[in-house]
Amino acid sequence: MAENFSLRCWGVRGSTPTPGQKTLRYGGETACFELRAGDALVQIDCGSGARNLGLELCCAGSRSFDLLFTHTHLDHICGLPFFKPAYDPNFSVTAWAGHFQDGTSLVDIVSRIMSPPIFPVAAKTLKAVDFKTFTAGDALPRTDDLVIKTVRLNHPGGACGYRFDYQGKSICIITDHEHGDPEIDAALPKFVQGADIMIYDAMFTDAEYERFKGWGHSTWQKAVELAQTAKVKTPVLFHHDPCRSDDELDEIGQAAQKIHPGTVVAREGMFLTP
Repeated sequence: MAENFSLRCWGVRGSTPTPGQKTLRYGGETACFELRAGDALVQIDCGSGARNLGLELCCAGSRSFDLLFTHTHLDHICGLPFFKPAYDPNFSVTAWAGHFQDGTSLVDIVSRIMSPPIFPVAAKTLKAVDFKTFTAGDALPRTDDLVIKTVRLNHPGGACGYRFDYQGKSICIITDHEHGDPEIDAALPKFVQGADIMIYDAMFTDAEYERFKGWGHSTWQKAVELAQTAKVKTPVLFHHDPCRSDDELDEIGQAAQKIHPGTVVAREGMFLTP
């Protein structure tokens, strides 16, 4: 059994933050995860949910950690300008991205959103952050027992999925991703094979999908199908459509559990252990 291996959801919504009465139970913040493996901390994505994570980290330990981006669309990076540890020289944050297909670098993207007239504070003020780029498919270098593998996903502009293996347990994060690319569809079941927990892009339903084909997102039915094919123990439906209400997510969760018992719907604040 893996000791101190967990994933906490700080933001589970897709596309844009969605405050309001209809999203209170599942939450309206966009993508952000906190993964713990022994003494190691890894943050995945820096959507609007990262602001609250940053406030908590400033009141606790873990002054050195990695920040992995699945990609750099706005809903996954909009929290960085408001992420308090990034400005604190007492922290050491190594930020990684591996989805670029045109030679762009992570610091290039961050510098675009953190520059006038878009934002008054420049990226150079992120004193704690060291920006690095890799190629999806590479394993990330570690000096501890946590193994981080990566895979290319199908999303406009590219995206990267992650697999975290620690003491015989595994957690996978597969978002933002659209099924339909034969090469990637063949690689994914192998990548997530036997995972204890799999976060998966379930923005749409199969009935909705044809209207949004090419947008770079999948369905809850495909999440369940992949989980069954790859013998994933707990699929977690994630990247909720901004128009999706709490009641609608309840219905999706119930339908998914009938097909694959153990399926859960990602909820802001949810704490998952393999």
